[in-house]
Amino acid sequence: MTTTATHLRTIAVHWTDLEDALATTGTGTWPPAGRMSDYLNALDQADEQLAEAARWQAAYNRKFLDRDPNQVGETRPPLRIAILDTMRTVEAALVETADQVAAVVQRSPMPFAPRSWPAADRARRDQLARADAADPRRWRYTGRRTAPYAALWLLARVQRGPGPFTALEPRHDRLIVNVAAEAAQRVERALDIAANVATLTQACPDCGGRLQIHGGAGAPPVAHCTGACGHVWTGPDTPAVA
Repeated sequence: MTTTATHLRTIAVHWTDLEDALATTGTGTWPPAGRMSDYLNALDQADEQLAEAARWQAAYNRKFLDRDPNQVGETRPPLRIAILDTMRTVEAALVETADQVAAVVQRSPMPFAPRSWPAADRARRDQLARADAADPRRWRYTGRRTAPYAALWLLARVQRGPGPFTALEPRHDRLIVNVAAEAAQRVERALDIAANVATLTQACPDCGGRLQIHGGAGAPPVAHCTGACGHVWTGPDTPAVA
């Protein structure tokens, strides 16, 4: 579960970075648009994210034009829509996962004492029941339901932390593993803090071998041939897509 724990920590730690990036101007996509945009199809769910961003952009443009009929040309939304889409998707997935897991592993609060108990015993039992119901380790279905909080709550469950919980079932272990990996990948991709590898559709001009491009994490893209010649291209020499 070490990898899953790392994924959940990544989401919690970098959530404020997403919030900061939401209102800033992006530096572009990877691979660089205009030269290698076709390779975005090789990245998981890139098409889905781009389509969602386009829908947000179109909706914003329509609202802006409705307010100002004299506006001509493209408009810039006040927020980075791709970042907003990432945050909405990740938060929804984590909160829904926490809801599902809590419904199975979270023990119901201790009941209050029957009225037939002696007053002193009833007072002690009721005090314990109130404390149990208010246990801050419990997942709540109202109130604080944010991505970082859900990530840390799921992390505690993966690490078998103490609290009013039973053991995770294997199916919920698998659910957390899959959701955490996908969510962390989306966060890293949105912030460009993860290394990426994509296979190019263009063949090597020297030997006809397959080309791969490596980049991300703020580094410029580097392409290399996986065939016989092993040629490497960097910077302006990186092969472009026709």
